[in-house]
Amino acid sequence: MYQYSELIKLSTSYAQRMNKLSRRIFGEIVRDTSASSMKVVRLMAQQPDNKNPEKMVCYYPRHVETGLLMMKLREYGLFRDEHQDFKDEMKRLRELRGKYKYSPAIDGWPEGFVRKKKQKKSEA
Repeated sequence: MYQYSELIKLSTSYAQRMNKLSRRIFGEIVRDTSASSMKVVRLMAQQPDNKNPEKMVCYYPRHVETGLLMMKLREYGLFRDEHQDFKDEMKRLRELRGKYKYSPAIDGWPEGFVRKKKQKKSEA
């Protein structure tokens, strides 16, 4: 009994057609090509660098954690964020002019203001 690899090597027309068909099915080069053309074929067959798992670095910076760490260091006085300093200074100057924005979640409710709870309708 012949092995499949030995059958492909035969020069019969049937073996050549089967070899051509198997190359087409598995995405290989069907016809014989020169070495320089094969180099181009190999280059085009490779995955791009941004999709190649061997060359791709799976690293995403931890922006949220880094930002929280910098805010905490800023509170302790170990880090200086000039942009945040500028925003705080502008907010302070705005409050001095009496133009600060009121936020009940941050500032709390004004004195004398009592929130009335909605009364549920009693089932009678």
